[in-house]
Parts: sequence; structure tokens; C-alpha cells
Amino acid sequence: MARFGLVLAMALCLTISVFPDTTTAQLKPNFYGKSCPNVEAIVKKVVQQKVKETFVTIPATLRLFFHDCFVNGCDASVMIQSTPNNKAEKDHPDNVSLAGDGFDVVVKAKKAIDAIPSCRNKVSCADILALATRDVIVAAKGPSYTVELGRRDGLVSTAASVNGNLPGPNDNVDKLNKLFAKNKLTQDDMIALSAAHTLGFAHCSKVANRIYNFNRTHPVDPTINKAYVKELQAACPKKVDPRIAINMDPVTPRTFDNIYFKNLQQGKGLFTSDQVLFTDRRSRPTVDAWAKSSPAFNAAFVKAMTKLGRVGVKVGRNGNIRRDCGAFN
Repeated sequence: MARFGLVLAMALCLTISVFPDTTTAQLKPNFYGKSCPNVEAIVKKVVQQKVKETFVTIPATLRLFFHDCFVNGCDASVMIQSTPNNKAEKDHPDNVSLAGDGFDVVVKAKKAIDAIPSCRNKVSCADILALATRDVIVAAKGPSYTVELGRRDGLVSTAASVNGNLPGPNDNVDKLNKLFAKNKLTQDDMIALSAAHTLGFAHCSKVANRIYNFNRTHPVDPTINKAYVKELQAACPKKVDPRIAINMDPVTPRTFDNIYFKNLQQGKGLFTSDQVLFTDRRSRPTVDAWAKSSPAFNAAFVKAMTKLGRVGVKVGRNGNIRRDCGAFN
């Protein structure tokens, strides 16, 4: 499982496409003001109903958005189904663990929007995913924010384009910063977006190396809180079914909050890529600041999510508006 989670494949695009500011400037909050003025209310209603059915919708949608934006930009290409002639993003090993509820909420919102004649085939799947992501964060008691709209859906999706473009659970700060910088995101943006791990779960197989076979001198990662190690070993015994999952946040796994950073201060980051944010002297001051101030963290997260939503966007003829979010049409 790739790291986010917080946490997807295009024909000949080998890396993430980051379009110039003149393109992202075409995004605006009221993009559908005339063509489909109720789009936000429609998506919100669908999200609220889906969340009532299953909490997994929240972390699944947030992770889906991140995985989409980090591979060829925020263009819903992660939703494309593979065909006999093309293995799509979603079938790359880093994406096969993406929960279906994230895909489902976008599909249901698309159906609800297109049921209104004036809105039919006017709203992109990429914009629906961006709106749904904001709404699931709010559903988890996180901050609300204005979503910029006007994205087109991508025209290609290949598994090969995922390679090397998503953070991994064992990444250090240098690698994380480099990967985020490719998308014009700063270290502060990276730390804020990492807090998506305050929600959802991860599979035991992704943390086994930290609690059983860390290195030659330490069977257990010494940066992990000793009491937390026991909790993890109890939940993830050796030879456990690799499908067994554990909460990313051991304290408030269903609430979007700054407890994520307090956990890091106590050695309770689930992945190496979480805990290094505290052990690395360059990122620790930010972790400490946001552990202390929820408003400061929320403001940084909103800023980072807005910047993330601008990554590699397609507008005009660079994309289309799909009738089916899972197919090129």
C-alpha cells in the first residue's frame, strides 16, 4: 500500500504533469454557477448518506484524491478501469488497496448530478472527487474549505505512470520532500497532508518490519513507543492474515484532528514515514507547533489541500467530462 493513507495510470505519461499557473488560474469556486448551480449540495448529500452507510468512505475518499492527484494530476484518471489492452492506474500494486467506497461515492454523486437535465454531462469526475474529499473531511469533524472547480477528466490512465510517484511507508523526510516538491508542495504541505493518517487504517503487512524484524541490532524500531509496540504486536501477530487492518491513529481514528501530531511526539506514528516527521530535526518544530495548536494545523491543511487540488489539472481540450467515471468517454 502506498503511504497515503492519508493514502492509481496513463497512456504514455511517465511522470506527474504539473501545468503552468495560467492553467490552474482557470479553476474557480463558482465554475458551475450557471451550468449546475446546486452541484455542491448534491455531492454533499450523497457523501453524507454514504458516510452513514460506512465510515470507510471517509478515509477511502481522502486517499483516493491524493493518489489521483499525485499521478498525472487531479484528473480522476485513478478511477479508470483496466481493459484487455491497457492496465490502468488503479491496478498498480500501490493502488490495489484503495477501498471501493471512495470510488463508489464519486460514482453515486455523478449519477445524482446527471439525473438533473441541466447538469447532465456538465460536471467532471475530477471535480466531484475534489468536492467529495472536502465533504468527507468535514464529516470527520475536520475543517471546511472552498473547493476550486473547473478540472477536466484525464484522457489516459496507465499503471506504469504510478511508478515512483506515490510516497511509501518507509520513506524518510528527504525522499518525502523530493516527491512533494515535484508537485510544487513544500515541506509544510507534506507534513500537513501526512496528517490524513489521522483517519483510516493500514494492513499489518505494512508495519511488520517495524515491530518484528527492523534491523540486525534492533528487532523492533527503537523510535516506536514501547507500549504501542505491544499493542501493534497483539493486533498483528507473526504470520497474521495480511488482510488484517489496524487503525492509523490509535487514539481518535474516526476524527480528523491534530492528535496525529501528538501521537508522533509519543512515538506512536504507525509508519516510518509518519514517525520521521518527529525524529527529523527539520520537521519536528512543525510537528510540535501543530500538536500544540489545532487552528494552526487546520489552516495549514486547508492551504495544502488547495495546492494539492491544483496539481496537474486539465482544462479545456486537455481533458474531457466523462459520462462514466470508470471509462474514457
